[in-house]
Amino acid sequence: MTTSTPDSVATTPHRPLKRAFAGRVRWWTYAFLFGSVLLSAFPLYWMFVVSTNDSAAVSQTPPTIVPGGNFFVLAEQVFTTVPFVQSLLNSFIVAGSIAISQMILCTLAGFAFAKLEFRGRDPLFIVVLITMMVPTQLAVIPLYMIMSNLEWIDTLQALIVPGMASAFGIFWMRQHLSTVLNNELMQAARIDGCSTWQIYWRIAFPLVRSAGFVLGLLAFVTAWNDFLWPLIVIQSPENYTVQLAIKALQRQYFVDYGLAMSGSFLATIPLLILFIFVGRKMVAGVMDGAFKG
Repeated sequence: MTTSTPDSVATTPHRPLKRAFAGRVRWWTYAFLFGSVLLSAFPLYWMFVVSTNDSAAVSQTPPTIVPGGNFFVLAEQVFTTVPFVQSLLNSFIVAGSIAISQMILCTLAGFAFAKLEFRGRDPLFIVVLITMMVPTQLAVIPLYMIMSNLEWIDTLQALIVPGMASAFGIFWMRQHLSTVLNNELMQAARIDGCSTWQIYWRIAFPLVRSAGFVLGLLAFVTAWNDFLWPLIVIQSPENYTVQLAIKALQRQYFVDYGLAMSGSFLATIPLLILFIFVGRKMVAGVMDGAFKG
């Protein structure tokens, strides 16, 4: 015959309650998330409000927070003032080329740093990491001299080629490949007669496809929003990216905020559409790396 101790009697009924409490999400968690979403979305909403009103609405006290009725009028002015459609096409070409090239080149470099043995691999990877700490502004002058010597000033390749690979992308893909591709699998592939390229293309790349997709999406957004480098190397309006087109909407002595915000809102729509279609894959890729790391 067994007897239960007073401690066991006192603790046993509380275990289901603790598990139920741990699995329940409190209301303030939802309130915090809802407030965070509102704060994050408010700048986008404010941009839309200004893009539907004239510039006087911005300087009102208190400022208006209700959308007006001038959006289509201002949007028409955007397309007639600057070559906005051509600028959107240029941004798609530049950002898309950079995204695809970073997916391929950074995955190749990450595979080499993670799984291939060659002399100077670790010091070279340290050099790659150090370049992540160098401010972008320091590279502008030497990069401009290189583009000038190549006679690429005022061309789209001057925007694409410098962004085809990045230190962050190499580091990102190297970490993922170190985690998901084990040495035993590579040895088995070599025994079956696979070359290094076949191991990369048939085994390594499919394993890190989600991480490469996230990298490509981040590279696309970064290239789309880039303003400094296009402002330096692009001069002709027909080669403007969308950020330069928005800059061209400003007058010499004043800024028409309604017109500028209309251009900014139109430039944001492609990114919103992109996130609607691929946001789930992006989150899956980030979470995949988080759990496996």
